[in-house]
Amino acid sequence: MEIAIKLSQFLLSLSILIILHELGHFIPAKLFKTRVEKFYLFFDIKYSLLKKKIGETEYGIGWLPLGGYVKISGMIDESMDTEQLALEPQPWEFRSKPAWQRLIIMLGGVTVNFILAFIIYIGMTFFYGEQYIANSEVKDGIWIANPVVEKAGLKTGDKLVSIDGEKVERFDNANEKALFSKEIVVLRNGQEVKVHFPVNFINQLMDGKKASLMELRLPFVVTDIQPDSQNKAVLKPKDIITSFNGKPVRFADEVLAAIDTLKGKTIPVTIKRDDKEIAANIKINDSAKLGIKYAAKIPYDDMEKLGLYKISKQEFGFFESIPVGIDRGFDQLASYGKQLKAIFTPKTGAYKGVGGFAAIFNIFPHTWSWEAFWGITALLSIMLGVMNLLPIPALDGGHVMFLLYEIISGRKPSDKFLERAQMVGFILLISLLLFANGNDIYKAIFHK
Repeated sequence: MEIAIKLSQFLLSLSILIILHELGHFIPAKLFKTRVEKFYLFFDIKYSLLKKKIGETEYGIGWLPLGGYVKISGMIDESMDTEQLALEPQPWEFRSKPAWQRLIIMLGGVTVNFILAFIIYIGMTFFYGEQYIANSEVKDGIWIANPVVEKAGLKTGDKLVSIDGEKVERFDNANEKALFSKEIVVLRNGQEVKVHFPVNFINQLMDGKKASLMELRLPFVVTDIQPDSQNKAVLKPKDIITSFNGKPVRFADEVLAAIDTLKGKTIPVTIKRDDKEIAANIKINDSAKLGIKYAAKIPYDDMEKLGLYKISKQEFGFFESIPVGIDRGFDQLASYGKQLKAIFTPKTGAYKGVGGFAAIFNIFPHTWSWEAFWGITALLSIMLGVMNLLPIPALDGGHVMFLLYEIISGRKPSDKFLERAQMVGFILLISLLLFANGNDIYKAIFHK
């Protein structure tokens, strides 16, 4: 059932993005009286699942969910239809239109992607408002559970002060900003300490077993007990360990640090269960394991109930939502730009994190959440818009690059040159697709 929910969200999001992107090409093409031969959701290699011709355009759904397309008459695209180009140009063809009209047609898809993302962010701001944990609420500092991050300089208990000179106001977006930062300032033992991640920090992070940077410090809340655990008769889900080996503990990291020094021992603990304190003894095996799972994350509402962190909530009227949503969109756009820069800088090792369709599929939650769905769809829309603007032949950005050359120089590249460029771009795109999805397979096999 969980797989079905994830798949439904994935396919719905992908369909919305593809249809609207292609509609961005379709509408200006029609406005400029350019013939559109096909409008397809997904690719119809050899055959299609559904098709219907209305007027001069065939609308359909293909069987291969790797994208979609509009086939515009007289345009050198992924169909590589060179027979049509061998004939004399016709008034309704793309190649017969002025360069400025062709430029608008080619920019239509990415324009719709960016507009869609900003509309979604405005709508989410209006309907859901904003929930976040102010950095000032993280009074006991952060939790560094990843040894790679600890080696890079951050430590459990550090209090965030600034990232690249900008004061940290909200904890929620600190991880994303810190990942691509040049300098992080933390308060440690009452003194400010500057932390600089190494150039290949992302590479180290990818090679490690944990991908997280920093987490909130949370109590040790039992979520599950393994069937072979020696402690299954003592502990129950939702138990909170408040004392460990005779010492009061507030956070899970304190328990985990103590476990490593007590292998093979039975130690006294105090458990909070249904608002009652219970004294018990638990066993730590020779591998420093309790045979239980603890909560690495806790929902915001539960955090407030447990008195851990105050959750800041802010609601917005419709007109108030517009600038807030636009700012959120620009923040995501800037963040994705930093990610791309890191990916195309080999020494960072960020390219190892590039994922394909499996990676996209996995970011959707196991349970249906419209808030999560729209947030992911907005982010994917920005990613699709930026990727399509890359100056690679076969992408919209490649066509735009040649059109700008034509407008500036007054000389149009020959059809033969465009055919060859399209073929080179297509090979490059297939290579990138194979690399991204190959990364997914590699991580699935070796990073379990």
